[in-house]
Amino acid sequence: MADIEHRSESRPVSRISISLPEELLTELDEMVAARGFASRSQAINDMLHQSLVEHKRERGDDVMAGTITLFYDNSVSGLQKQLADLQYRHIAEVISSLHVHLVHNQTMEVILVQGPAKTLQAIADEMITKRGVISGKMQLVTAVIPPLHPSTPGE
Repeated sequence: MADIEHRSESRPVSRISISLPEELLTELDEMVAARGFASRSQAINDMLHQSLVEHKRERGDDVMAGTITLFYDNSVSGLQKQLADLQYRHIAEVISSLHVHLVHNQTMEVILVQGPAKTLQAIADEMITKRGVISGKMQLVTAVIPPLHPSTPGE
């Protein structure tokens, strides 16, 4: 498989070389084809980006943006209020939320968050461990949301 390098007009790229065992290269090529990546470089770039985001999340000091996705049983008494109260207590980190009612008293809620990774993980952990939450996951990116209301001079 030919390795095609994608260039962005605004972001220069550097070429690196790596050595892989034949079995790993075969598995990489199979994944590139199965997932529809344009090249090995694109696939490796995606995997490396995910790994670096995870590294920054583990360090915990960087401000990151992301989502907390919850799947819960909305018939559990008080759960929706507990989740709403928790979001309100962390109003500096919780940007927005969307919840969708599903069948059988189930709800999926997606909460957009931004802040230090350690703080976001603590918020996610507190939500995910509530009685009635069936499953939950936090996904972070290294980007940040621009200020909603830029400061005005003199403030």
